[in-house]
Order: sequence, then structure tokens, then C-alpha cells
Amino acid sequence: MKMVTLEDKDRHYIWHPFTQMKDWLEECPLIIKEGRGSFLKDIYGRWYLDGVSSLWATIHGHRKKEIDDAIKEQLEKIGHSTLLGLSNPPAINLAEKLVELSPKSGSELRTPMGRRPNSELSKVFYSDNGSTAVEISLKIAFQYCQHKGEKGKTRFLSLNNAYHGDTLGAVGVGGIEVFHNIYRSIIIPSLKAPSPYCYRCELNLTYPSCNIECAKELERTTSRHKDEIAALIIEPLVQAAAGMLISPPGYLKEVRRICTENNILMIADEVATGFGRTGKMFACEHEGVCPDIMAIAKGITGGYLPLAATLTTQDIFNSFLGEYKELKTFFHGHTYTGNPLACASALANLEIFEKDRTLDMLQEKIVFLEDRLRPIAELDHVGEVRQKGFMVGIELVKDKNTKEPYPLDDKIGVKVILKAKEKGLIIRPLGNVIVLMPPLSISPEELKRMVGIVHWAIKEVTE
Repeated sequence: MKMVTLEDKDRHYIWHPFTQMKDWLEECPLIIKEGRGSFLKDIYGRWYLDGVSSLWATIHGHRKKEIDDAIKEQLEKIGHSTLLGLSNPPAINLAEKLVELSPKSGSELRTPMGRRPNSELSKVFYSDNGSTAVEISLKIAFQYCQHKGEKGKTRFLSLNNAYHGDTLGAVGVGGIEVFHNIYRSIIIPSLKAPSPYCYRCELNLTYPSCNIECAKELERTTSRHKDEIAALIIEPLVQAAAGMLISPPGYLKEVRRICTENNILMIADEVATGFGRTGKMFACEHEGVCPDIMAIAKGITGGYLPLAATLTTQDIFNSFLGEYKELKTFFHGHTYTGNPLACASALANLEIFEKDRTLDMLQEKIVFLEDRLRPIAELDHVGEVRQKGFMVGIELVKDKNTKEPYPLDDKIGVKVILKAKEKGLIIRPLGNVIVLMPPLSISPEELKRMVGIVHWAIKEVTE
């Protein structure tokens, strides 16, 4: 009688996310049972370097003692209690810390009516993942406009190539055809502006001689529809799921100006870019930008437990205050909102940032990584290497001179990551783009090994 393996059970019972299961049923699943530092261990005892931080979430490595201990300590008190009508110490203390760390404005925000009051982030609404943090952002922005008497502001503006999550509201402001197009008939559509994708410019221009024309096109769209737009939502600096598309310097600051001058809210989706990934705690800090609403998740707990948060300004919060009968309440919530275990792990995660001087120590590694990536950029079938901090996208092309992409049928990205796995590296592609996003705690030696394997795998597959 044939022995039933874990691989057999996986194929029989589990439907994996973002995975073509027809292919999966023909493969041998890699099943992880343990992690240490920058490495993952499978059920057969083989170790792999975690090149994508277990989907961009692990910050200080796996099994970080301080986070382990914080969760154990909290578990001895209580695992969960609701935030609906109650509160708990970890949620309170974490909210204070998040507000303290949130981006601050580099200059005064001015509207046609003068300086916008209470313009820095000061209130925290918890949820459990990036999509819900975005949903909350959109609903808060819409309801804020209704409370302010701006009844016509019912639409949102987002960018082509945007990815803000998989729930229907988040899909509505998404702009990646392969992920979002099939759902167009059941979502509320958003206005769109060009993506700052310099390698494949939608406007057929070249940076820097273009003078960031995509921002000017964004401004034109905003001006035409400013009386309809409740908020603009943007992934600051890096459109991650689109293939690590990095906006040119000054673009984000222009977005903030455009929103302010046209009296629309700016939502920063820092789910992927937050918690040190770009070299600063939040990507908005690179250009001294403070959004009106900010969505965060992924690295918030160091990669341990599901948690997300939406931060807003005092001005926005104040608009929801009123008498019970006015029904100004934000009618939204989640069972595990502000879960004490998750908040305790998040607090420990942030304490490590301070104790280990994580961001300071990261700077040399960012330069080291940049240097190591240069030989990859010279490969015949690498069109562009994009890097912002520890966020890297390597775009593979069939023809380097014409930028002709590989056909979807070639599954070139999948082939490269499978090659890399042979050498003990776990990474994931975004179509023809190979993504690298290791834990911030990774050592230079491990970085060298990671990039070396990627270089080898690309050559093996493309040449």
C-alpha cells in the first residue's frame, strides 16, 4: 500500500495563493518546517536562504529571540480579546509607537483655504492584513468627504500598475491587468494616471529629460476631476507587485503637492515599503512627505503574526465625532482587530529596530547589495535592475536592445526561481521580473551568496 506523504496531502487538500494549481499538482511541493535567521528548513532537513523574507514580511530573521519571548510572555496573560468596546495594553502601546514613528511633513501643507489643520498622522485603526488596511483607508476617505459635505467626492484616483490588495475595494484601485482585469465587472472603477515606470514609459519619454511628465499628467487628471475625487492612493517610491517599479526622485513630493492643492486626500500604501524596506522606516520619509492616511502591514510584526494598521490625521478622525443618533461612527471592524499577541510581537519588532540600530546598520548593506547587482545588470537578457534599499526587481527580456519581453508561455521567471532553488535559494518572480527582498538582518556573506545564485540561475536559464 502506497504511503501517503505530506506532499500528497498538500496536493489533495490545499489551494495555494497566486499559484496555478495545475502546475502545482505536477510538482513536488517544498514544505517548510523550521526557520533560523535568514534560512528556512524543509521537512527533509535541507536549508534554503529566504530571499523574499517569506513574502516581504520577515524583518529581523526567523526565530528572533526577542519576538519569541514577547509572544510567550503575552500568551501567559491572554491570547485574544476584542477591541470592540474594550482595549488592551499592547494595542495601546503599539498605537503610540506607530504614531511616534510615522512620517512627518517636510513642509507646511497648504490648501486654497490656508494651512490644513491637524495634518500629521495621529490615530491608528487596526486590522489584520494589507488588503483590509487599504479597504479601511478607502472607506475612511469616502466617509470623511461625506461628513464634510463634499457629497460629490465618491471616486478614487490610482496609478496604472498599482497593486493595493485582493479584496474588491483594493482591486478597484488596482492597475495590474493580470491580477485585476477579470474582476472589472464587479468592482467600482477608479480613475487612473500613468505609472512612473521609466524603463517602459507609458508616455514614450526618457528620464530625466521628460521632467517627470507622468506627474504632470497626474496633475491634469486630478484638476479635471478634483470635485469627484475623495482620495489618491499610491505606493510611495516603489510599485512592488508590479515588478519593483521605482518612481524618479521628486515624483512623490509632486504627488503630495497635487493632492494638497486640489483638496483631495493622499493615501500612502506602505504595506510593502514600510518598516525599513527602502532604507528608512517608511518610504514617504525619503521625500519629506506626510500622507493624510497610511496603510501598513507585512513587516509590522517582524513576520510573525497577521496584523495591519491604518493611520489617519486628527482632522479626519474629528470628522467622525458626533452624537450617537448622527450615525457618524465608522462602521467597520474585524474580530482580531488589535489582537494582543500580534501587537506584542509588533512592539518587540520595533524595539529591535532601536536596540540593534537596524536602519543604521542597513545602509552599508544596501550599498554592498547595489555593488553585487551590477554584474547581473550586464547579462544579455537582463533589461533593468531596479533597487530601492532592500527592494530589488530584475527584469528579464528576450531582447536587450529592443526591450522585447519574454512571452508568457516561456514562464521565464518561474524557470529562474526553480534553478535558484536547486542551489538553496527561495525567491519568487513577478512575471518576467525576479524579486529579491531579503530580511534586513541578512549578513553580507549571505547577500553575496544570494546574488551569486541569482546570477547563475539567470545565466543557466537565459543563455
